[in-house]
Order: sequence, then structure tokens, then C-alpha cells
Amino acid sequence: MKKWRSYRSKTTHKNKHSSIANDEVALLAARLEFFIPKLMVMMKPWQWLMYLFFWSLFVTITKRQDLVTGSDFAIFFAGYFFQNVISILPVLYLIDYLRPIFKSMSNVRVSVYIIALFMTSSAVTMILVQLVMINFDWLKYDTRTFIIDVMLDSIVGGGFTLVFILYFLRRYMELNALKASFEDKLGAQNDMIKARIAPHFFFNTVNTLIALMDSNPARASKLLEHVSALFRASFNGAREISFEEEIALCEHYIAIESSRLADKLIVNWSLPEEDIMYDMVITSLTLQSVLEKMLLNVVEMTTETIDIHIKVTWEQHRVIITITVQLPSKTLMVIYDLQQHMDFYIQTERLRAYFGDSATINSTVTTEQIITKINYPLQDVGL
Repeated sequence: MKKWRSYRSKTTHKNKHSSIANDEVALLAARLEFFIPKLMVMMKPWQWLMYLFFWSLFVTITKRQDLVTGSDFAIFFAGYFFQNVISILPVLYLIDYLRPIFKSMSNVRVSVYIIALFMTSSAVTMILVQLVMINFDWLKYDTRTFIIDVMLDSIVGGGFTLVFILYFLRRYMELNALKASFEDKLGAQNDMIKARIAPHFFFNTVNTLIALMDSNPARASKLLEHVSALFRASFNGAREISFEEEIALCEHYIAIESSRLADKLIVNWSLPEEDIMYDMVITSLTLQSVLEKMLLNVVEMTTETIDIHIKVTWEQHRVIITITVQLPSKTLMVIYDLQQHMDFYIQTERLRAYFGDSATINSTVTTEQIITKINYPLQDVGL
């Protein structure tokens, strides 16, 4: 028997690694948390050691003309490798440890601190390695040469650190620009949906309310509750919500339109079990906006009663929502015109922004019915 984990449990901070959707905004937000990535996560310790090993070998080879014997080569290589390890790895761990403090500072200030850390670490370890080599008579002591070597090593360490910081800053700015572009795109799509919903829907609803004020005040009050819930959701912007919330929004919308359309509309739902549906998510107003288009282009164009059947399944890590609309038998509806109106480009783009490029909304129009399928990936961690 499956052990279902709730939608709210999966999206809490403690369970943030149990991703249930490819939420691109969340991924970008994680990357934009701080301009320097977690260095010890970016590469594992053994990978850093391999990098330092080959870098030390490369530097040793470039100085082979100053190394007379093989033992001189081995001593220089071992000393340089040891110095790199004890000067770089501890600082990388320290930077990751100080991330909570660094995130509250400006990028310039953080950069100065990090460069100072690497320069200080390079100087201290260079002094340590030089003293050890002098103590074992592997290196002749000369005060001037000793000071110059320490200063040069510190400057080189600071220079390499600056190069990497500039790289991270550039990547950080590119991600910021990508995030801004992404949010602008979603905002524009949401504005288009709001602009489309508002004119016809708002005025039709106001007219219905006016008619009910005198004849049925209780029903008018209930209708206002539905209107308030739906408009609040439409102005919250594009976001991922639980499937239960989206169903509730659809029911608000259907209740509003049913007050105006009287007996012309019948909606049947085939939904998964409650514990399964509790785990599901979708972008807000996706299903509601598809239903709205059906009402505008079919229900309002006939005097006959229209049956709409909505079936929801979640199998093999994919959610499939099938909306079947029976076309009127007596009213003439041109299939070509209906096909032109069954365009869900905006809804598809919003869905793909959160669930990936495999998300689709396709509609098939025949002489008897319109079948629209909303299909998107959703990881089922209960399997």
C-alpha cells in the first residue's frame, strides 16, 4: 500500500529536496541566494585535491630549468602541493561556513574579505613551507628572497581569487537578468489572462448581481463570495498551487456562470481519490481558463444544455486532465471556427514555466465534441 506524502509536507523547508515539480523560479532563487556558490558542493574534496595536484605539477614543470636533480623536482612539487592544499581547502570550507554572514554584506565587501582571506592564507602557508624546507636544508635561506617569495605568492593567490570572483559575479548578473526576463514573461502572460477575464466576465457578473439584489439577496451574497475568491486568485499572479485549490477556483467560476446561464450548463467531475489529489499541484487558473474558453465559445453560443466532463488522472509521473465538451446537436457550429478559438498558447507557456517543456495543452474538435487534454509531468514520490 502506498504511503502518500502530502503536498504541504513536500513543499516545507525541511522537505525542500523532495521536489514535486520542476519549478524554474525556485531553482533560480536558490542559485541567486549568493553570488558565490557553495564551493565544497561545487566540487568534492577529492576533486579539489586532484585539481591542486595537477596544478602543482604544472607549475613545477614550468620551473624545471631551476631544478637541477630529480630530488629537487620532487621536493619542490611536494612543497608546492602541500602549500596549495593547506592554504586553499580550509579557506573554501571557511567561506561556505560564513555564507550566512556574507549574504548580509555587499558584493564588494564580500569580495574584499575573500581576497584578503586567500592572500593571508597563501602568505602564512608559504612562510610555513619555506621554514620547513630551510630546516631540512632543502632550501638556502636568504632574507630578501624569502620576503619576495612570500609577497609574490600572496599576490598571485589574490589575483587568482579576483579572477574567480569576477567570474562568479558575471554569472550571478546573468542569472539575475534571466530571472527578471522570466518573471516579466510570466507577468505579461498573467496580465493577458486578467485582461481577457475582466471585461466580459466582470460586466456579466455585475448584471447578474443587480438582478439578484432584489429577487434573491441570499443568492446574491453567495455569488459575491464566489466572485471575490476568483478575482483574488486571478490577481495573485502566476504561481504553483495545490490541485485542490485549482478545483475550488473552477467551482467558484462555474457557480458564477451557472447563475447567469441557468440550466444550460452541466459539469461532471471524475477526480482521483482525496489522498492522491492532496499531493497534486498545478499552475493557478490553468484549468479555470480552459473551462472559461469552453463556456465562451460553446455554452454561450447555444440555447441547448451543454455537458462538460472533466476527468483527472495521475499515472507514471504525469497528470492528464481531459475536458470533454458535448457540442449542441441543433445549433450549427463551424468546426474550423471552433478550432481557431481552441488556442491555449498562454496557458501552455505558463504550465511549461513550472513543469518543463513536455507540458502540453491540446484540443481536438469533431462534429460531436471538443476534447482538450492538459498533460504535464509531476513526480509522484509515493511510488
